[in-house]
Amino acid sequence: MRNALRWAEGLSVRYGMMRGVTGRLMLLDTASLYFRAYFGVPDSVRAPDGTPVNAVRGLLDFIDRLVKDHRPDLLVACMDADWRPQWRVELIPSYKAHRVAEEHAVGPDEEEVPDTLSPQVPVIEAVLDAVGIARVGVAGYEADDVIGTFTARATGPVDIVTGDRDLYQLVDDARGVRVLYPLKGVGTLQHTDEAVLREKYGVDGSGYADLALLRGDPSDGLPGVPGIGEKTAAKLLSEFGDLAGIMAAVEDRGSRLTPTQRRRLDEARPYLAVAPKVVRVADDVPLPDVSTALPRTPRDPAALEALAARWGLGGSLERLLTTLSA
Repeated sequence: MRNALRWAEGLSVRYGMMRGVTGRLMLLDTASLYFRAYFGVPDSVRAPDGTPVNAVRGLLDFIDRLVKDHRPDLLVACMDADWRPQWRVELIPSYKAHRVAEEHAVGPDEEEVPDTLSPQVPVIEAVLDAVGIARVGVAGYEADDVIGTFTARATGPVDIVTGDRDLYQLVDDARGVRVLYPLKGVGTLQHTDEAVLREKYGVDGSGYADLALLRGDPSDGLPGVPGIGEKTAAKLLSEFGDLAGIMAAVEDRGSRLTPTQRRRLDEARPYLAVAPKVVRVADDVPLPDVSTALPRTPRDPAALEALAARWGLGGSLERLLTTLSA
């Protein structure tokens, strides 16, 4: 570990911080990835004191593989500063309500996570910071919103790495925005572009949010429109274009909506009036000024060496540092 750090430090004059670099941007839905690492790497992977570090080492291995396979120029680990923003809850009170743990168990409005994962999250954050990978979370917003804003501001192609299909709404072939959706670890990824979305869901990226809010999503506490499932929603969007077109068809008695569809959509007006703001990711988050360039050298070698020793990060960290230096 010490030799790897010294080698990386020796490259600092050549590479610097590269704040002005442009090119392919990779955005990590960090919580999505460390949850996958936690459940995919056995908890027998432990620090010298016996503390599980499977999520930490698994995430480092994920990032190493992603950088090797996809060669981003820019990299951001996007974080959930607020996984259930109040402004979304005010619009749809059921939003993620089922994920809120019982107050007597973990405190009010905290997400229920496995006991051995929670202590690993601060370690993940400290390691990312010491390596120099930009880590961005913004108060009052979810990681999805941070990703949406970085995507909106990007001047080059964007790869979004997430296990959350909600981010399919950002797919845009014209701008080179795709979602890399893990099917098995990060070695097998579904490269989600508009052709994949049309084949699977009958919509493109711009239509995915409308599809999602119409069908609903129990995992996010979104009720959807009763009786309007995914196939019906896709058919309505194909015929009427978007949610606004569908609601215009509700008003038009000559449209080809069935009486049942018209009634259900009409009764769902209060939900449909607020659902777009809840379901669509924000693209105007006040992002901090950070260097998003892929780090060639550790930002804080001394801190990183201490973290590696304390948590037994071993080969996972060394491999990532070697990959970043290459």
